[in-house]
Amino acid sequence: MSERHLFGTDGVRGTANTWPMTADMALRIGAAAGRFFRGDGANGHRVVIGKDTRLSGYMFENALTAGLTSTGMNVLLLGPVPTPAVGLLTTSMRADLGIMISASHNPHADNGIKFFGPDGFKLSDAAEAEIETLVSGELAPVAAGEIGRATRVDDGRFRYAERVKATFPQGMRLDGLKVVVDCANGAAYRVAPEVLWELGAEVIAVGVRPNGLNINDKVGSTHCETAQEAVVAHGADVGICLDGDADRVILIDETGAVADGDQIMALFAGRWAEQQRLRDGVLVATVMSNLGLERYLGGLGLRLERTKVGDRYVVEAMRRGGWNLGGEQSGHIVMTDFATTGDGLLAGLQFLAAMIETGLPASALSRRFERVPQLLRNVRFGLGQDPLSEASVQAAITAAEGMMGARGRVLIRKSGTEPLIRVMAECEDEGLLAEVVDGIVAEVESVTAAA
Repeated sequence: MSERHLFGTDGVRGTANTWPMTADMALRIGAAAGRFFRGDGANGHRVVIGKDTRLSGYMFENALTAGLTSTGMNVLLLGPVPTPAVGLLTTSMRADLGIMISASHNPHADNGIKFFGPDGFKLSDAAEAEIETLVSGELAPVAAGEIGRATRVDDGRFRYAERVKATFPQGMRLDGLKVVVDCANGAAYRVAPEVLWELGAEVIAVGVRPNGLNINDKVGSTHCETAQEAVVAHGADVGICLDGDADRVILIDETGAVADGDQIMALFAGRWAEQQRLRDGVLVATVMSNLGLERYLGGLGLRLERTKVGDRYVVEAMRRGGWNLGGEQSGHIVMTDFATTGDGLLAGLQFLAAMIETGLPASALSRRFERVPQLLRNVRFGLGQDPLSEASVQAAITAAEGMMGARGRVLIRKSGTEPLIRVMAECEDEGLLAEVVDGIVAEVESVTAAA
């Protein structure tokens, strides 16, 4: 397999109009993906493209369309839809490829390109490496008579809405529930409030006025304060915070307290196990999930299967093991009984169903375990630097692991989307926790400054 430089943990991502997120590169990526998926050269192959609400989305949508149609792919443009809608519609519309233009929870200046295969699942590392090889090569266009067409699809949002509502227990309604939904001024700004209202909820919607520049700006799953204030001010039963492309969710209980993906997964795993729905008693999560979640599952006789960071790797492990529930602490909740990728709205609906079925408030359902204190710090590094290869940094990590022993764990990794070293540790002794993290951070900062 070729080494990947263009693709990160979730497609290609960066600042718009800066490599690799330029119009020229998007055109080449589109042409390369078209070549890869068109395969036998027969005309009529289809690709669906969705996007979030970033201003740069127009530019990348047009550039990708140009590249794809130049290879004979027919493009179906969905407009602003959640990422899970692209996974769904890739299969339901019999497309060979799905593309989502989004940088998820990042600020508006960033953007990204994510790929879904014809089965609705994100592409493997191997497939992305092959596309990357094509990007750097000669992209010969098809003959003039074989150029693809581009068509706007007006009902993509509605198709997705009906599919999500169909996952809600039959005959159940949200009547009497007051729900705050924060759409991050992103891709779900219309569909999420519509779905909740159509199921009977009283909806207080925030983050539903996108202008191309305000996606994730003090709203959404990474900035829950707006939703917390709205829940308390309106006396709401629960708050659902989505990110810019609505593939992750953070919940707010009726007191304004936050529940992250680990708490949501703990609830779902426990309930699914009771209902004999959790395959093999396994929940799949990443190395970032809290140690408290692992201990909680162990107490229920369940097992936590850990993967490297990235919801794509969670899904790959789920598919290999035949497991049906997984996700990330950041709020990606993957339920392969219903969807091929994380879906914040779907997960929110499953939580609301649990509230109705149990008669319990959100606070009683969203606090499944006591978190082990976790400290995460990020250190930025420069172009061409590789701090983790430095002997002094490795020595600092080894020393930290020795100090921690069996009392906790240390996790050091490169971000897959930004030039950052993420330094994380968990331990009940918060003094030791700070000492361990500070020591590694100091050494990383020292080698990056000296370079």
